[in-house]
Amino acid sequence: MIAFPNAKINLGLRVVEKRLDGFHNIETIFIPIGLRDIIEVIPSSFTSISFSGLVVDASAEENLCMRAYNLFKADIGCGNVSIHLHKVIPFGAGLGGGSSDAAFTLKMLTTLFQSNISTRKLKEMAGLLGSDCPFFIDNRPAIAQGKGEILEPVSLALKGYHLVLVNPGVHVSTKEAYSCVRPRKHETSLLSLIAEPVHRWQGLISNDFEESVFQAHPVVAQLKQEILNNGAIYASMSGSGSSVFGLFEKPLIGAQELFPNYTTFSQIL
Repeated sequence: MIAFPNAKINLGLRVVEKRLDGFHNIETIFIPIGLRDIIEVIPSSFTSISFSGLVVDASAEENLCMRAYNLFKADIGCGNVSIHLHKVIPFGAGLGGGSSDAAFTLKMLTTLFQSNISTRKLKEMAGLLGSDCPFFIDNRPAIAQGKGEILEPVSLALKGYHLVLVNPGVHVSTKEAYSCVRPRKHETSLLSLIAEPVHRWQGLISNDFEESVFQAHPVVAQLKQEILNNGAIYASMSGSGSSVFGLFEKPLIGAQELFPNYTTFSQIL
């Protein structure tokens, strides 16, 4: 069985408050995009995982696909499998690649072993693997609150806009990003702001991680400005960085040539 776990971008990201358990409450909108890894899961006489594509520096047992398998086996029960992950989505890029891999692994195991598991149960299991993992179970635009696991579908008027995503190759750990951010509450909800015309979003919808990440990694700030200079009507860092995306009304011709040293991805929304 083969699946194609996709990345996500964050439209706005607010760190609202630090919780007593050490995590943070956030408010953000997750949007799935077409940048994808590839996972193959097949029954096997013993369980193993292998990799190709981008170099995976975590051990096999620490990899989120294997953690998802171990969780599923302990909670639901299943046989041995061979997992192969072809990695395309960059690490530490604010795109949720590892979380998507884990969520898709859970969904694949459910199908492979014909387990009668509710979507709610899958989301609960996914939440044990990462705060944004539950989003990839339904995998549709949603506003996320709590740690990122409280999800409500949203409707976005983005059809026909051109997305350009650029990753500068800077690794920003989630722990690093949260250690520098200053939690604060906002008067206006993201749901209210996304109802505004897209050309008004710049300056209204922001990512609270940008301030500290831009200070630590000026190249990310420069990248955002370059995307705006090239005609984006909205640009933002995704998640805790370091990827930056822009929304364009017309195709950005030659994006890879404009950012020759970076990884780029484009699609029509």
